[in-house]
Amino acid sequence: MGSTSPTNVDVLIVGAGPAGLMMATWLAKCGVNARIVDKRGTKVFNGQADGLQCRTLEIFDSFDFGHRAWLESNHMLEICLWNPDKDGTIRRSDRIPDTIPGISRFQQVVLHQGRIERFFLDSIEGCSDIRVERGVLPTKLELDESLVDDKDAYPITVHLRHLSEEEATPQQRSTSANGQSIEDGIFRSNLSADDTQELLRASQLNATANTEEIVKAKYMLGADGAHSWVRDQLGFTLEGESTDYIWGVLDIVPITDFPDIRMRCAIHSADAGSVMVIPRENKLVRLYIQLTTTQHNGGSGGRADRSQINPDVIIQAAQKIMAPYKISYRKLDWWTAYQIGQRVGTKFSAHERIFLAGDAVHTHSPKAGQGMNVSMQDTFNLGWKVANVVKGLSDRSILKTYELERRKIAQQLIEFDHRFSRLFSGRPAKDVMDEEGISMEVFKQAFEKGNMFASGIAVDYEASVIVAKEGQPITSSQSLAPNIKLGMRMPSVKVLSQADARPWHFQELLKSNGRWRVLVLPGDVSKASQMEKVQKLGEALSKKDSFLRRFTPEGAKYDSVIELLTVHAAPRTSVTIFDFPEAFRPYDELDGWDYWKIFVDDQSYHEGHGQMYDTFEVDREKGCVVIIRPDQYISYVGPLEDYETVDGFFSTFMVSQQTGSAI
Repeated sequence: MGSTSPTNVDVLIVGAGPAGLMMATWLAKCGVNARIVDKRGTKVFNGQADGLQCRTLEIFDSFDFGHRAWLESNHMLEICLWNPDKDGTIRRSDRIPDTIPGISRFQQVVLHQGRIERFFLDSIEGCSDIRVERGVLPTKLELDESLVDDKDAYPITVHLRHLSEEEATPQQRSTSANGQSIEDGIFRSNLSADDTQELLRASQLNATANTEEIVKAKYMLGADGAHSWVRDQLGFTLEGESTDYIWGVLDIVPITDFPDIRMRCAIHSADAGSVMVIPRENKLVRLYIQLTTTQHNGGSGGRADRSQINPDVIIQAAQKIMAPYKISYRKLDWWTAYQIGQRVGTKFSAHERIFLAGDAVHTHSPKAGQGMNVSMQDTFNLGWKVANVVKGLSDRSILKTYELERRKIAQQLIEFDHRFSRLFSGRPAKDVMDEEGISMEVFKQAFEKGNMFASGIAVDYEASVIVAKEGQPITSSQSLAPNIKLGMRMPSVKVLSQADARPWHFQELLKSNGRWRVLVLPGDVSKASQMEKVQKLGEALSKKDSFLRRFTPEGAKYDSVIELLTVHAAPRTSVTIFDFPEAFRPYDELDGWDYWKIFVDDQSYHEGHGQMYDTFEVDREKGCVVIIRPDQYISYVGPLEDYETVDGFFSTFMVSQQTGSAI
């Protein structure tokens, strides 16, 4: 077997699914030296995850490909609830909005994982040399714990084996359905054992076609799924439980008389189980179908016998549940099956050097549309932090916030899924005296309550060095902007560019490029008292040792680390950008004045009034300053006049580029 001398890389990513690709996209955007490897020889082309929640679309938009997902996907606007009547016949019992109106500028959509991976790949290739290395399997992992606190060290050593094309192709069962040969997704299901060891044994027998290399890394991410090799090497485990509930999944073009087939539906039958209907792009519909007659290996509680599961078994189960309506298909695009279980990892990182994300640290049922979304949001949380540390902009203290923030979300997800999956899989109560049955009113309430959590908008990060909530040395004044909530993502309303009157959604200004934002809300600057505060703040920001300059590397663009954005509340026509100090509209010898930093909360010609100050309850006579993290979550809210506290916030974890150390 061939080998090469060890090579160094700042970050090694194992697993090129959505979580790994999200991490790679962050690192590409931030200019970090990274590699991403995957044992599979190809990306996903069909099947797998499909739901995109509104927070995920906001994130995609911050990477400049949200519009692609929005245009290609199927939009889900309404959920129909179907339950058995007194005679046991299913009837539509209710309709509710799929996404709670007003919580985001996006709504939930569905699009298969292969297209989502394509968006990431295009984004990465458009700004870096990082490419997914497929058919590459890690075989050995070592972490030198004596080096983990040395910021310049490469304490991680990984052996990588390059597989042949045949070895890297997953072993799928080819299923014949209506004359078609369909490859299944069972190899990715929790009904199948991990095939890593089989791949290793095969590659050892085929040594002439393989090469092995040694990579040394500063940081590493294991985004390699529920059977995570990285997690196993670290000795970490998933804790939780499995259930006896087995579900089949079909992606079909349905032939049916069921009237709501193009709506998202939750269907409970009287005694045959449940179905969830997810209408998809290209005429497809995904059916999640409860299999009530599946045999288990080893009796109740064991793993289901997957040899007994095929598309015919799954569609027959759907036909029983949806009777008296008929459903069949001529086109089957993909299918799989899974056993419901909820588990959370014991640890999310080893010494803040090797991290786990996605299914590697939390597994659950897919019907709430959370798996891919929460997995990507794990690495959306982590990617910019690692990039800032690698580039020497932040010290390593911020890396501890990854587990602090994301473990809580994973636990909330598991608790939600535990309740939701049992309500969905349980038998409907026949009447109020039926204590063993599931109340359909309780199910509806859980569905509605779960929508807010599922949207991703409800994420609320705890106090830390980068969230200045109560208990931290630096605390915020939340009362200055009650609806810009600490620890939650920055909401969006329309604002106008002061220079050209163009309307923008404020979130559109918060691109995922690794920058922190200091948002100045100075109120009505047509009043002398407010403009005086702005002038004093401008003086502080213009000093050579201000945080805007101190944390920016020599020769870098003035807004490359911390960007100053302003939204005032005076009438747009009463001021110009030149009424503001130069710090608010920086000058560049090549590009001139920056006209894209100052905005106004005012009426647009064509798109209404965003009412930012009213929406966020910011007093026009006081104003405030808001610090927004690179991932758009709120770190701090404080008085307009208090420059020192903002400076102190950044000084607790950022590295001065003048002295080379945190202050």
